[in-house]
Amino acid sequence: MSCCESQLRIVSLTLEGSKVNRRTFLKATTLAAAAVSCNGMPVIAATKRRKPNFVIILADDMGFSDAGCYGGEIETPVFDSLAAGGTRYTGMYSAGRCGPSRSCLMTGMYAQQTSADVMTPGKIPDYVSFIPQHLKKEGYRSYHSGKWHLRIDPLAEGVGFDHSYTMLDEWRFFTQKKHELDDTLLPPPPEGYYSTTAIADYAVGFLKEHQEQHSSEPFFLYIAFHAPHFPLQAPQEDIDQYRGRFDDGWDKMRERRHKKMLQMGLVNCGLAKMEPDVYPPWNQPESELIKLEGPGEVARAVPWDTLNDEQKKFESMKMSIHAAMVTRMDKETGKIIDQIKSMGQFDDTVIIFLSDNGASAEELIRGDGHDRNAPPGSAKTHLSIGPGWATASDTPLRLHKSYVHEGGIASPFIVHWTNGLKNKGKLRHDVCHFVDIAPTFVELAGGGAKQDGGGWTGKCLAPTIVTNSPVDRPYLYFNHANNRALRTKDWKLIARGQTGPWELYDMKVDRCEQKDLASAKPELAKSMEDQWSQADRSYAQQRDAAKTTTLKMGPKSNGA
Repeated sequence: MSCCESQLRIVSLTLEGSKVNRRTFLKATTLAAAAVSCNGMPVIAATKRRKPNFVIILADDMGFSDAGCYGGEIETPVFDSLAAGGTRYTGMYSAGRCGPSRSCLMTGMYAQQTSADVMTPGKIPDYVSFIPQHLKKEGYRSYHSGKWHLRIDPLAEGVGFDHSYTMLDEWRFFTQKKHELDDTLLPPPPEGYYSTTAIADYAVGFLKEHQEQHSSEPFFLYIAFHAPHFPLQAPQEDIDQYRGRFDDGWDKMRERRHKKMLQMGLVNCGLAKMEPDVYPPWNQPESELIKLEGPGEVARAVPWDTLNDEQKKFESMKMSIHAAMVTRMDKETGKIIDQIKSMGQFDDTVIIFLSDNGASAEELIRGDGHDRNAPPGSAKTHLSIGPGWATASDTPLRLHKSYVHEGGIASPFIVHWTNGLKNKGKLRHDVCHFVDIAPTFVELAGGGAKQDGGGWTGKCLAPTIVTNSPVDRPYLYFNHANNRALRTKDWKLIARGQTGPWELYDMKVDRCEQKDLASAKPELAKSMEDQWSQADRSYAQQRDAAKTTTLKMGPKSNGA
């Protein structure tokens, strides 16, 4: 038994396990859960056995093209297997940053409607509710393990999880200094701790307890990995696996990935240009980074052939650590899937994989600082991949995390469900958003529309699982750190920063956002600008007009 499972068992002994009543049990076992309809139309083959379980696997700052099944060279056999036996989407959008994406995922509403995350200002209105609260009404138990980034407590008086391993120290992978189990502060972990492994271990522990004590009830498991978010830290054996693999640099990697993605049918656009002058404004100055990290640091997305040998060696090493973190996350996901299979629940479980935003160009040294003499990727180091590799990880798209250009908001999206999917291994090009996950899960579980004043902003995606089926909605809205965008059908209007001009792109042929059509189609651009402004105002008015939530506030993390 791992240290994580031991701590879980000690705390869980003090908790009173809830029992599903007879009425709920009969409903759960007789409902053809997978036949649940969206807007009254059955869309998935029925399963007479039980309601489906739900599992969300969320990566942190993983690029759109990092996984093997999305064109990357990083080894991700578990994710690739889920894709082969499931469905890959090419048009899933996040909110562009950790906090708002998690809020959208859990609430089914835009972050500006809820202010439920640690990055979106405003009061949290009383109409905000979360996936576990809705699923509880349908007889589910819910579990969370990993990063949090919401302002509400994860447990029953807050978001509604029955168990939560809440990782709050985002500056360290090996030496976690703030983590909780069911609102109980845990001691510093022992030697050998690695947060990606711990997150998986706690998830497995929750599943084992569920099988022992609540096997008649369906479950929802939310796994929020911290990887591959900076600092770049990974077990040495994982790093060694990738040593030297990225020596030819980010330009060659972008070309390889783009070619492969075109062959796989994932994209149909060109390759976005590198933008050396665009990087997160909160990054430390390049001169300071070089002083702290050494002369090999390159803080801009410049052509690889302009780097000297020392810079190339240093940058290649950083990408090796990033890749190691992704592969370790993939391996730990396999551990969770093996547990679900051992419970006999794999075929009845809807498993989805996402990343909370694009790869990160952020470069900040926090926590315990960076020791230039320590092995890169160890606990005493604090490195980031930077703008060059972030752009490459988001191939072929433009920019990276925190921006709402495609590279910042495009997410890999895998759906695996043995008993619900018929056309396995297929691609779906439907445009969708994190706000769609909550209504999809709730409707597949047998629940209906939200009955409170907020309603769902997202749409049920069940029809798209069966076939390419455009989701009917007026637009998708984006707003983070004054980066703004609106997508309506094939058109996307976008502006960078508070004073940046609006640009207009035809996503059908130019997803890499290289040909601005705002001057060619001024009426359309103005109409979409007005639509974005109206949506932005209405969400704030909706939030401010409501009463403040009475849900319990949650613990604070130390990172972003």
